[in-house]
Amino acid sequence: MNGSLWEWQFVWEALPILLLAFVKVTLVVTLLGSAIAAVLGLLIAVARRSAPGPIAAVITFIVNFIRMTPIVVQLLFVYYAFTGVPPVTLGIIVFGIHYATYMAEVYRAGIDAVPVGQWEATTALSMSRRRTWMAVIVPQALRSTIPSLGNYVIAMFKDTPFLLAITVVEMVRAAQLFGAATFRYTEAFTLAGIIFLIASYPTSLLIGRLEKRLAYK
Repeated sequence: MNGSLWEWQFVWEALPILLLAFVKVTLVVTLLGSAIAAVLGLLIAVARRSAPGPIAAVITFIVNFIRMTPIVVQLLFVYYAFTGVPPVTLGIIVFGIHYATYMAEVYRAGIDAVPVGQWEATTALSMSRRRTWMAVIVPQALRSTIPSLGNYVIAMFKDTPFLLAITVVEMVRAAQLFGAATFRYTEAFTLAGIIFLIASYPTSLLIGRLEKRLAYK
């Protein structure tokens, strides 16, 4: 092995390893974590708006505590607290709950943006609380929140390397292990960065276009 900075041989050796880690861990954690965050975030936003004052205050405290605590600390806490649970499962749950607190704020802003007249109309029509939320408020709130929710999905995707703190072999950890085995870190980490870019940049552009499109409707 020579001392050159870049060797294409190691790029081709690392590529299938990193892609496998990307598909099996990075992508799975992002998709499942985003699904949890989207649903839980909406439930939190609705609960804070409709629950009695004391309950809403407790929910707000918990949300603020989670949002203001580093996700690495949360990962390490659950990793040592729930030793019988697979680390990947813990990672999905932690990412889902952590980002649900951010998405809840996005939903809250969307709900607050619904015109007062819409609330008054549902009261005049004697609609139930459940139907009011499901048929009138939530659909209108979602329209303005989708771009922001997409940005948080991208943020979650880029935070997946924190999973290495709980021994999960996601893409960056796979690059680190490849570098340790071959003493070629440059190729592995550069390749990991390129994969992150290829996966996230088009999505970011799509969200930007969606945001502009919704702004004109």
